Amino acid sequence: MKPLPLVQCCAPLAEPALSEQDARELETVFKALADRHRVKILNRLLAAGSDAVCVCDCEAMLDLKQSTVSYHLKQLLNAGIVTREKRGSYAYFSLAPESLERIRGLLELPQPALAA
Repeated sequence: MKPLPLVQCCAPLAEPALSEQDARELETVFKALADRHRVKILNRLLAAGSDAVCVCDCEAMLDLKQSTVSYHLKQLLNAGIVTREKRGSYAYFSLAPESLERIRGLLELPQPALAA
């Protein structure tokens, strides 16, 4: 039998496109969105457009207590997905400016370099 030439296995095709900081940021976002209630809240905020949504509106939509809704909104706030505005004793939430664009940018594949 003739021996076969050795071939390097699993040679890396490209360098990682995400920095450690970007990967951590995405991890935080994915953790925040890994709950169906938070996804529903995000959907409600998207439907509201530029209008802020009161916590009480989310209570009825999710059929959850105010404290539970506030917990979910806090997770989205900590991930930078929403902003909070106090109006008297009520808290209103809206999408953080450019948050979805930032997430989209982190998920985009890098463009291959063109050969000269």
